[in-house]
Amino acid sequence: MAFFVGGQLFLAACVLPVMRDDRPRLQAVARRFGWGTLGALTVLVATGSAMASHFGDWGSSTLHVKLALVALTGVLVLAHMRRPGDHWMEGLVFVLSLVIVWLGVALAHY
Repeated sequence: MAFFVGGQLFLAACVLPVMRDDRPRLQAVARRFGWGTLGALTVLVATGSAMASHFGDWGSSTLHVKLALVALTGVLVLAHMRRPGDHWMEGLVFVLSLVIVWLGVALAHY
């Protein structure tokens, strides 16, 4: 999750201001980050599934909401990779990421 959320902050705060005038390179960086993000989400789903099984959390409504948001985030990342001009998706993915982290913390404190 650190790769996903931290990477979004790094792109917005460091990469975008420096590369704003070089669209092709900026899009290449963002596309590579998108693929890394999908890899990170895959790892999170695998490890989260193992943890949910270990702790018996599959019946938790908090977990169900979190999983739905993870799926939605994955779809939005793929859609944004195909349509990078839709900047509203960037903000939505970031907000959803923060909600997913918050739900993860809530699950860990049961």
